[in-house]
Amino acid sequence: MTLQRFGWYSFMIAAVALSSGRAQSVRSLVNGGNDLYKDQKYSDAEVNYRKALEKEQGLLQGKFNLGNSLHKQGKFDEAVKEYESVLEKEGAKDLKAESYFNVGNSLMKQQKYQEAVQSYIESLKLDPNDQDAKYNLSYALRMLRQQQQQQQQQNKDKKNQDKKQDQQNQNKNDQQQNQQDQQKKQQQNQQQKQEQAQQRPGQQEKKMSKADAERILDVLKNNEKDVQKKLRVRQAVRPRTEKDW
Repeated sequence: MTLQRFGWYSFMIAAVALSSGRAQSVRSLVNGGNDLYKDQKYSDAEVNYRKALEKEQGLLQGKFNLGNSLHKQGKFDEAVKEYESVLEKEGAKDLKAESYFNVGNSLMKQQKYQEAVQSYIESLKLDPNDQDAKYNLSYALRMLRQQQQQQQQQNKDKKNQDKKQDQQNQNKNDQQQNQQDQQKKQQQNQQQKQEQAQQRPGQQEKKMSKADAERILDVLKNNEKDVQKKLRVRQAVRPRTEKDW
C-alpha cells in the first residue's frame, strides 16, 4: 500500500503585504482548519480553508491544506485540482514536492497508476532523498504492471469470447440452413408423390382400355368365326327351287 503523508502547513505570511487585521483573520481560519483536520473533521476543516482562501486567494498553504482535506473525504479529483493550483505558482520547492507526492496518492486511489508514477517521479526530482516517494513510486510501478497484465488478459479473453460467439453463430446458421434444406427436400418429395398420385389413375385407365380393347378384339374374332361358319353352312345347303311349269 502507498505511504500517505498528509501533513498541513501552518499559516505563513504571504509575500503580498496584508493588513494586520486581515492577516490575523486568515491565520485564525487556517489554524482552525488545521485543528479540525487533526481531529479528523475533514469537512469542517475544508470550510475553514475555503474561507481563508476567499480572503487570500493566492495562499498556497491554504490550497495545499484544502487539497488534503478533500482527499481525506474521498474527493480525489477536487484534491488534485487544488494541488495542481499550488504547482502552477513559482517558488515553494518543498511545498511543490509535497503536492506532487499527494497528487500521486490521489491518483493511486483512482487506480490511475500511469499518472501516479509520473507524479512520484516529479516529486523525487524536487526531493531526491524522499524515501516515501521512492516507495510509492515502486508500488505504483508494480500496480501498473499488474493493471497492464490484467488488461491484456481481458483483451485476450474478450477476443476468445468473440471468436467463440462467432463460431456459435456460424453453427446456428448452419443448423438453420440444414433445416431449411431438409424442409425443402421434404416439400419436393411430397410434391413429387402428389404428382405421381395424380398420374396413376390415367395410367390405370390406359392399361384397362388396352385390356378392354384386347377383349373386344377377341370377341370380334370369335364373332367373325361364327359368321364365317354360318355362311359356309348356308352355302352348303342350297334351297331347292321349284320348277316353273
